[in-house]
Amino acid sequence: MQEARNRVVVVGGGVIGLATAYYALRAGLEVTVLEREPEGGDSCSVGNAGMVVPSHFIPLAAPGMIAKGLRWMLDPESPFYVKPRLSLDLMRWGWLFYRKSTPAHVAASRGLLRDLNLESRRLFAELASEDDFGWCEKGLLMLCDSAKGLEAEAEVAQEAEEIGVRAEVLDAAGAAAMDPDVTMRVEGAVHYRQDCHLDPSRFMGRLRERVVELGGRIEYGVPVDEVVSSGGRVMAVRSGERAFEGGRFVVAGGVWTAGLLRQVGLKLPLQAGKGYSLTLNDPVELPRLCSIFAEAKVAITPMGKSLRFAGTMEVGGDRLSINRQRVHGIIKSISRYFPRFSEEDFDGVEPWAGLRPVSPDGMPYLGAVDGMENLYAATGHAMMGLSLGPVTGRLMADLLTGRKPFTPIGDLAVGRFG
Repeated sequence: MQEARNRVVVVGGGVIGLATAYYALRAGLEVTVLEREPEGGDSCSVGNAGMVVPSHFIPLAAPGMIAKGLRWMLDPESPFYVKPRLSLDLMRWGWLFYRKSTPAHVAASRGLLRDLNLESRRLFAELASEDDFGWCEKGLLMLCDSAKGLEAEAEVAQEAEEIGVRAEVLDAAGAAAMDPDVTMRVEGAVHYRQDCHLDPSRFMGRLRERVVELGGRIEYGVPVDEVVSSGGRVMAVRSGERAFEGGRFVVAGGVWTAGLLRQVGLKLPLQAGKGYSLTLNDPVELPRLCSIFAEAKVAITPMGKSLRFAGTMEVGGDRLSINRQRVHGIIKSISRYFPRFSEEDFDGVEPWAGLRPVSPDGMPYLGAVDGMENLYAATGHAMMGLSLGPVTGRLMADLLTGRKPFTPIGDLAVGRFG
């Protein structure tokens, strides 16, 4: 009986699923990972900005986001867009987002997001001590091209310092001195010293290798379409004619998680937030630090000799089609901050698109599924999927083995919206 209980099936081979598998294997469990994409296929975990961000302690659902989102929706090149469609799930998600966009929610969430990101940073550094995946601990610059933007970011920096996230406000000269390898046109910046960056493709490749080295199995090209349950327990998950049995099951399937959990009676509020990235292999300038254009909401990350630009949050279903206007919005914003770059630099560069699972309160879902004694879920990380990957894996391993998590995670309960 104990042997069967130690068999864990993880649905999803992105960073959350693989990190869960890795730490579960280290805890002595037997793990099989089921990944819907073929081996070598793309996922939301490889084309992102590769940032680890203790600076992101304010959840997506925050005061002012509704008004800002409505303004942005009028601009086809803006960084945020909700595609209108007749969907009860979208209407419920939007209502919950509205209800959670309050100062009280931010105050209740910021400490937990800080703790999760700082612990994940520590775990990344631990992994980087054994592997090379481009880990860099130089911090992040939040670049502002307007006095108003800098004033707003300075207020966030003050809040960061109050909760123990190290932040320094810089004028234009200070920002330029921090990263002299790139020409800037900015009013100033905030330097978040504890933020880091890495190459997500290299990290994911090494994480897959570590899972296999520890005895885990990764099955590729296995889109799970059915959860087989009986008497409050999951017996197996199915992909077509194939059934995968286990003692415990973790659904870490990103935007597809909600559809699977619906089969066991849980209507999980979750929307797909599409993001894009473009990577220049021979950029005209190569910064030393990762950065974010504060007003344009574009992330910039050096990865070896390449430079990646990533942005947008496009809530509009689970299709990976490219919205060229949104991509152009990213490209057009770059020369505002980095004047040596031009739109022509991106001629022939194909944009990458990925779907991020977004909860209505901007907090991940993590834990047991109510009413199912051996089913767990880990999803809803939105733009912090990579950043929170290792800590999520560690927490899931704690739950699977009955250990007490390092920090209370009741606010991340999978069934918190009923």
